[in-house]
Amino acid sequence: MNQEKTVSEAIHFRRSVRVYDAEKKIDTLIVKKCIEQASLAPNSSNMQLWEFYHITSKDVIAQIAPFCFNQNTARKAQQLVVFVTRKDLWKQRAKANLAFIDQNFGANKPKSEQSKREKVARNYYGKLIPFTYADFLGIFGLLKFIFFSIVGIFRPIYRQVRNSDMRIVAHKTCGLAAQTFMLSMAAAGYDTCPMEGSDTLRVKKLLGLPFGAEINMIVSCGIRKPEGVYGERFRIPFEEVYKQV
Repeated sequence: MNQEKTVSEAIHFRRSVRVYDAEKKIDTLIVKKCIEQASLAPNSSNMQLWEFYHITSKDVIAQIAPFCFNQNTARKAQQLVVFVTRKDLWKQRAKANLAFIDQNFGANKPKSEQSKREKVARNYYGKLIPFTYADFLGIFGLLKFIFFSIVGIFRPIYRQVRNSDMRIVAHKTCGLAAQTFMLSMAAAGYDTCPMEGSDTLRVKKLLGLPFGAEINMIVSCGIRKPEGVYGERFRIPFEEVYKQV
C-alpha cells in the first residue's frame, strides 16, 4: 500500500466506483480498520445506534448483488459493508452510556457528592433520552410533538420527538459513519461506492436482521479500474450552494 493520504487528498481521491479490478485484492484487515474508524464518527447523543456488517464471503456477495439490482459496483465488489441503523437498541445504548459514566465518576454516589457535569449526564441518559425515544404506536410521540410545539411558540425547543423523527436521526448519524468509512478507505488507497438502491427487505432477511433494524446503505469495496469511474466529477458551482450569513 502507498503512504496513507491526507484528509484533503482522500476527499479528492474518493469517487463512486462502478467497476473494480478483480486482479487487485484488498486486505480484509485494512477494511475492518476503516470500519473501526467509522465507529468513531459523530452521532446523536453518542447513542451509536448502528451496526456494520462486513461481507467478505463471495457467496454472500453473489446473493446480495441481485438485491442491489445487479449494479456493476455490487456484482464486481470484492467486499461489501452494510450500514444498519438500530434505533430499537436505544435502551441498551443509554444503559451503556450510564455504565461509562459510572466508570468515570464512580457508581452509587449520592447526588450531594455528584458534580454538576455528572448530574447533567445522568439526567440526560436516565431521563431525557427515555422520554425522547419512548413511544407506543406513535401515540406518545404525537402527544410529545403537540406539547413541544406549544412550548416552542414561547421559546426555542427541540422538536424532533416523534418516532419518525428519531428514525431520521438514526439514519443521519449512520450516514456520517458511512462517509467516515469511505474517506478512511480512500486514505488507504481503496475505492468504494455507496448504494441506496437495493431491496432492503431481502437484504435484511439474508443477514438475519431483526424487525427493528433498517438498512442505511450498502457500500461496495475494491480497487478501481479506469473505466470504473464514470467521467469527470460534476458539482453545482460552489457559489450557488455556499451561503455566508
